[in-house]
Order: sequence, then C-alpha cells, then structure tokens
Amino acid sequence: MHVRRSGAAAASALGCSLGCLLLLLSACGPGTDAGTAHPTPVRVADAPAQLPVPRGKGSKTEDDFNGDGHRDLVLDSLVKAQSHADDAGIGIVYGSAHGLRPGARQLISTAKYAARVEGQLTAVFDAEASCDLDGDGFTDLVVSTDPPYDGQGQPPVPLQILFGSPDGLTHAVPLTVPGRARFGNDWPDQPVCGDFDGDGAQDLVLHATGGRLSYLRGPFTHLGVPHAAGAPIPSPGEVPAGPAADVNRDGYDDLVVRAAEGTGKASVVLGGPAGPTRTAAVLPAGIDVVLGRFGRGAALDAAVGGMGETSLRYDLPTPTRATLASPGSMLDAADFDGDGLSDLVSSGSRLRVFRSRATGLTTAGMVTVEPKAHGTSRVLAAGDFDGDGRADLAVRTYLGETKDTVAVYPGQKKGLLATEPSVTFSTSEFLAR
Repeated sequence: MHVRRSGAAAASALGCSLGCLLLLLSACGPGTDAGTAHPTPVRVADAPAQLPVPRGKGSKTEDDFNGDGHRDLVLDSLVKAQSHADDAGIGIVYGSAHGLRPGARQLISTAKYAARVEGQLTAVFDAEASCDLDGDGFTDLVVSTDPPYDGQGQPPVPLQILFGSPDGLTHAVPLTVPGRARFGNDWPDQPVCGDFDGDGAQDLVLHATGGRLSYLRGPFTHLGVPHAAGAPIPSPGEVPAGPAADVNRDGYDDLVVRAAEGTGKASVVLGGPAGPTRTAAVLPAGIDVVLGRFGRGAALDAAVGGMGETSLRYDLPTPTRATLASPGSMLDAADFDGDGLSDLVSSGSRLRVFRSRATGLTTAGMVTVEPKAHGTSRVLAAGDFDGDGRADLAVRTYLGETKDTVAVYPGQKKGLLATEPSVTFSTSEFLAR
C-alpha cells in the first residue's frame, strides 16, 4: 500500500523522502546528481522507433489503458534532458502478448493533456491511482496537479482523470468532489480505487481531514462526476492507502487507512453497502504496508515494514501475529511463481524477494535482485506483463536526473528470475522526437 501526496499539497508534506517510502505506482523522482559537477544531457539516438499504441476493444486486465488485454506500465518519473530541467510528464509503456514494448509508448505531458483550471494550465502531473472508473473496459489514470490557490478557505480539487481508450490515455478532466463530500480545509487528494459498496463499479476514497474520508461512488462520467457522493465518512485515519483489496472475501473491497503521514499505526477498514465504514483490525506502526495472500489462512494478510523487522498479520481481519527477520522500508506483494500465494518484495537499501509457503512467509530461498546498472534502484510495479499467469518485477535504477535503466525481471515456475531481465530500456526514450 503506497501513499502519494499530491503536487498541490507538496509544500505541506514531509518531503520527497517520505513520498518515496509510501509510493504505489513508482518511486519518487531522483534528486540532483551529486556525483557529477556538469551532468551530460541524456542521449536518445538509440531509442527504438516509436510504434503506434495497439488498439484494444476493452478488457478486465489491470492497468490496461488501451484495452487490448495486456498490462501497461506507468512511469511517474522520467529522466530529464539536463539536470534541473522541467519535468517531462508521465510515461506509459504499452504491453503486448510478449510483454512490455518500449517502442509503444505515450508521453503524458501537462502541456498536451492537462485540463485548465481557472484558465490556467497546470505544470505538474503525478500518477496517483489507476482503475476503470467509467466501466468501459479501459483503465483510467488519476493524477494530481498544482491548481491555482490563494490559500484562503477550502483548496480546489487537485485531481484530474485521464480516461483510457482504444488509442491509450486521453485528455484529462478535473475530478468533481461535491462540497457535501468534503470536510475541512485540507487538499482532497491521495485517491484509492476500489469497489467498496459491492455494486460492480469502481469508487474513489480521498483524504479529507478530522478523522474523515471523502467517498465517491462510481461509475464516473467522462466529465469526472461520480455517480453519488454523500457526507464524509468517519474513519480511524485520514490517509487512505492503496491499492484496495477484498480482505475477507465478502464481495466488498477493503482498504488500509493511516492515522497520519509517517510511521504511525494503520487500520484495516472493511467495505460494505455503505462503503468503507467498518474498522476491523489495527496494524502496528511501520513505514509501509502491503496486503497479500502470504499463507496460513483463507483471507488476505498484511505485512508492515519497519526499520528492524517486518511485522506480519495473517488471516485478516482477526489476524495472528508473526514477524519476518528483515527490515522493510518499501514493500510490494505479487505471485511470481503462479502458486496462488503472494511473495513479498522488500526494497529499502537492498531489493529482496521472500517466498510464501502454506505456513507463511519465509527467509529460505530469498532472492536478491541486483540490477547491473549503477545507481539507486526502486520498484516501479509488480504485475503480469507477459500474460503467463506469473507476476514480473519492473525495477528502475537511476543515477542523478539524466540517466536511468528500467529492467523487467520475469516470474518463473521456480519464482522470480532475477539474473537476466526480459526487457530493458531507459525513460530517456520518451524525450525522443
């Protein structure tokens, strides 16, 4: 579960380091290139020729923006032509029957795709959440922006929706959050997708304030208007964390809610006919939280990363306690061997994958992922990009602001194959014209 503070609220957030610890779709962007006095601009001459986005007819595949049945990759942070240059935007690499195809890419820049707010064009796009909000079979992308605000009263809604289509993502529209669904003067941000009321449509839960969350029921119109929205719902915290999941298999998606930004305690909140309103379990304090099926029971489990160890809560919502003797500052969960159990990815100072067994997570057979590229490595996504029923791991290694390598490590019957990636490319390809 990764939390992302919107660009509009960045000034009041705890900074990029916390965002990096709690991020869902990608890592916080690289900072200055401390090791290079005069950084060399990226070279894009070797970028593969750009291919058209494959046209799809709609699917139920996760993160399938063009609806062709193949998962796509969101790149929230791209390299720059030179240090301190403006952010280029969000990159999308489209999938195929053989996995990601770096040539089939789409650059989502604010200049081309952002909606104007009060006549002004926003300068920032940050990927926040993805799901099919209008129910047409094409995944949509929720992004945060930096709308104009004078600091008086309730701030504007910083979120916009880019709807998926056969040609990929389309021009953004502002998300409508009715006044009755808001509370306090915080930014309505940090969206989490899920079918929290069990009606088959994707909903959104947003941060409000004062121990409340804004709950927007789907489906959403192409103008960004929810089907319904009532008064803010009481919550054990104000920071929703995604992605959501049906923890207790009752047909309603559930989510994790943090009491506040940082390393405080979190709670599992269960969905129901009225939405996510029932607090089920309190999780220990930690840096990051992820849900998965790690073994021991029929329900989902939680892993909570800490500086010294990872706390485990098996069989939610009334869990049994255990620990994994490994710190976890950033966590992901995915089934890399196709056995129906989730493996745990821990990517703090080292990137390690822990296998799950019927008895739970184990350090036996742990795999360390060591990209050949030099720099700092962060997990971008864990998902099935080649359609073989086993998750793959997308890792980005960056060196300063102008150099990076994205590598996708394939899942195998024996687990994650961390020796040779199946796909490698640089996000500098999005700068090619």
